[in-house]
Amino acid sequence: MVCDICGKVGARIRKVTDTYGKGKDLLVIENIPMISCPNCGERYFTAETLHEIERIKRYRKSIAVKRHVKVANFT
Repeated sequence: MVCDICGKVGARIRKVTDTYGKGKDLLVIENIPMISCPNCGERYFTAETLHEIERIKRYRKSIAVKRHVKVANFT
């Protein structure tokens, strides 16, 4: 795959987990495809992926499943 940033071959799709919001409005989205380039070190989402993230956030009440998670504070 060619990196959109540096134009070199070698970029790969990796699945990541990201969080949006905080507290009772926290939303965790798993398995988000992210482009990662070993040549320039950039990591980015495609426009299509960003649109899907926004759709998931908009319809979170009907899409998301509730799970209990432990949260630690790094201090």
